[in-house]
Amino acid sequence: MLSLHGYVAAEPELGLPDTGGQVVFVLELAKHLRDLGLTVDVVTRRFENQPEEDEMGPNLRVWRIPFGGQDFIRKEDMHDHLDDFIKSFSNALAERQISYDYINSHYWDAGYAAQRIGEELDIAHIHTPHSLGSWKREGMSGDPQEIESDYRFEERIRKEFLTYRRCDRVVATTNQQAEILREAYDVPEHLISLIPPGIDEGRFTPITRKETQALRRRLKFRKNDVYTVGRAAANKGYDLLIRALPELRQMVPGAGLQLAVGANSTSDRQKVKKWQALAGELGVADNVNWLGYVADEDLSSYYRAAPVFSLPSRYEPFGMTAVEAMACGTPCVVTVHGGLEEVFDFGSHALFADPKRPREYAVMLSMPLRYPRLRERLSIDGARFARRMFGWRGIARKTLVAFDRAKSSHNRSGIDITT
Repeated sequence: MLSLHGYVAAEPELGLPDTGGQVVFVLELAKHLRDLGLTVDVVTRRFENQPEEDEMGPNLRVWRIPFGGQDFIRKEDMHDHLDDFIKSFSNALAERQISYDYINSHYWDAGYAAQRIGEELDIAHIHTPHSLGSWKREGMSGDPQEIESDYRFEERIRKEFLTYRRCDRVVATTNQQAEILREAYDVPEHLISLIPPGIDEGRFTPITRKETQALRRRLKFRKNDVYTVGRAAANKGYDLLIRALPELRQMVPGAGLQLAVGANSTSDRQKVKKWQALAGELGVADNVNWLGYVADEDLSSYYRAAPVFSLPSRYEPFGMTAVEAMACGTPCVVTVHGGLEEVFDFGSHALFADPKRPREYAVMLSMPLRYPRLRERLSIDGARFARRMFGWRGIARKTLVAFDRAKSSHNRSGIDITT
């Protein structure tokens, strides 16, 4: 399993640059594939002072391959270093005489490299995009030349197209993503497997009302607070949520935000300062609490303490934080710019709206705060739905079926040069 960018570790520090939902996805899937009988290497980049390997119990490890120097490289700049990774990883496999049955890549950078490696090793390559360049570009606002200079979309989309057209199978996490793969990248429908991400069913569970009240007192959540958590990234829409707050406070006096945003990097602090300035301009600075990084072991507690969870993204490949919050029994309001609203029943599992329309989004945030019966329905039905649809064991089984289909397709398309 290849996941090249960010800080991938047996116990990752979520919230560091480029380190969030994808890292959780890869590690959880790896663990459950191991439990189904596979031996799994999670292969990533080695930089800074990281060790070569993290052992994660029998038949599972994180294996770091050095390339691109010692410093962190953001995923938008990984283009220039993929050839170095391909060479270094191929040499390491030859030296250690390691062979694989499948190669499963995550995000376009690893996908491009994995396709080259898969062809060299003559093994099936299954790619999980997580995010699509064409969709991400459409969702961005600003000067087109600056956006292209910063994100290099033309090169990314071209490499995505070549990867999707050459790999043995593409795993889409939502119907919307599968549709974009077909329409924007010409991927044949029979080569797409639709498999959502999973959640840790034992970790993200509801608690009693009494326990919830105690958590709120300990974490200093108020009865009308809205909570969100994620990386400090423009696509996450924190500014959109802040813009909805004045409207929300008109409908629910005393409403406020609890924002667990970013870590401690310089770029994170700069973004947070801009969002704090926006809150000041809108007159709601005193109603926004900046929590900073929430440790992974505390995530479930914050989800449970929240009266409402918000996913206000401008675009979102899936939105695992919302599913985790839902599994904890917290009413959720999610963005329409992603795939979650396709699988939720509005008013039963969750609510959704366009966060680019502040009043519309504020109305949806206000509903569970104002109406106890709706809040209870969202809490109970949402948790049931999340556990039924997104348990990791079932997701891993579906993924293994996709692997086997890719392997069968790869073997049929191969040419036996000995004949």
